[in-house]
Formats: sequence, C-alpha cells, structure tokens
Amino acid sequence: MANFRIVASGKWIIFLLTACICGAVNYFQNSTTYSDIAPQTGQYLNCKTKLQGNDDVFFAYVTDGRIAQMVSERLCANTTIERQYSEVKVIIGQSDYDTFRYINHGVVDLALVKHNVVEAFGADQIYGLTKIAAHPDYSAFFIALREKPRLNKEYLLGKKIGLLDYPSSRSGHIVPKTVLQDLGLSDNNLDIVYFSSHQELRRALLAGDVDIISTYWAEEDGKRFSRNYATPLQESVSGMQWFLKMQTQNTDLYCAVQSVVEDISKNHPRPYYKDITLEAGCN
Repeated sequence: MANFRIVASGKWIIFLLTACICGAVNYFQNSTTYSDIAPQTGQYLNCKTKLQGNDDVFFAYVTDGRIAQMVSERLCANTTIERQYSEVKVIIGQSDYDTFRYINHGVVDLALVKHNVVEAFGADQIYGLTKIAAHPDYSAFFIALREKPRLNKEYLLGKKIGLLDYPSSRSGHIVPKTVLQDLGLSDNNLDIVYFSSHQELRRALLAGDVDIISTYWAEEDGKRFSRNYATPLQESVSGMQWFLKMQTQNTDLYCAVQSVVEDISKNHPRPYYKDITLEAGCN
C-alpha cells in the first residue's frame, strides 16, 4: 500500500511539472506574437533638417491633421529652422488630455490653440508662449437639416443632439452646455451624442444620426446646410491662435515661424484658416 501511494504521488508530481512546463512554453510562444499597444494620445509627424551635430528638436502642437502636415513640411524646409534645429516634431492632439499634457508642461515651441487654453495654464507667463498670429473669432450655432432649432426645453427634450467630446471646445461643448443648463437640461434628461471633431458632427447630421449639432458656421457649410436652419447660441467665440515659445529674444525664429504660419494660411483649403492677422514684431 505504501509503495502504491509513493508511485501515485510521483505520477501526480510528474503531471504537475509537465503542466507547468507546457504552460510556460505556451505563454512565451504567444507573448512573442503580440506587439505592445501604441499609446492612444497624440499622433506625430517627424522630419529631419540639414543641421548636423545638434540634437535640438523643434516641437509643434496642432489638432488638425492637414495643418500638421503643412507645418511639418514648411518648418523642415525653412532656413532659420535648419540653422537652429536638427529635427521638427509635430504633435497632432487628439483630446483635451493632449492639450493639457503639451501646453501645461511647456513641451512645445509652437502651438495652434485658443488663448483661453494658454491663459488657463499660465503658459504665457511660465514658458513665454507669445501670440504671433490669430484667426478670427466666430459664432456658435445649433444646426439642423429641415427646421430651425428652437431654444426651449419642450422642443429640445425630444431631440438627439450632437456635441464635441472636447470640454475646451467653445462652439462644440462649452457654449451649448451652458445654453442647455440655463434651460434646465443636461446629459441626464437629454439624448446627447459626443463626437471627436466638427467634421464628424457634420457627417452625423447629414446621415441622420442626430437631429441637431452644435458647431460654428463655415462658408462651405452653405453647400450642405441651410443658414435658415442655424440658430445662434453665441455671437462671438474666440478663434484659434498661433503661439511661439519666446524665452529668449530669438527674433530670427519669430520671423521665420510667422512666415511659415502665413504661408499655411494662404494655402489652406478652408476659408476660416485663410483669414489671419499677424502680430507686430517682424519687419
């Protein structure tokens, strides 16, 4: 009986060891077939300049992919940038977390954001972010396809409303949320759908996924929507502005970047970005 127990115990030990070995082999085999998941905050465009023997990188932050491409191409081809930096890295922000991460921590040298973002983080005082150009202010609207939205509780309660999931967006989030709150409405008693961009809002409205969107009115919107079905929420919303980190009196850089920004404005397809005012300081 004792011999039988010893033999049985030995078999169980061998079985457990075999199971452990097989499990370990299977784990390591599978672990090599999966790559790490890329971070979901921020996308990047990189380009090298002709400068050798210098590792300084010029960082830019924008939230529009088309502008990011234009910034990357023009900065890398700029002679002043080539003399001062070996690489240009353009960060394409995807969320308010990205804006906080790069503006609040003083990471970027150039940023296209709203002035309230810079002021809220004190980035102008702490990091010397200086306005070099500005696009115009605009208005915020509720836009619908087949009727003019009414700003009363009874009308809005039955509607599906599209907003932006950017808490810092004035026309797509702050202004409509304020209007709705004043009417006694919120996420709790409304059907609100959140989107990641103004273009997604427009696509959702055209597709019938929402009844109303909150956004700005662009010149090209007249081809798809009726201005008669746009209800103003706020007449003046601060526009996008370009800020450059000026911790030193680097006037060559100021003038070079301002020239790049002006060129982007002239060549951008959207009318809004073609309208730009340059700050004084560069002859």
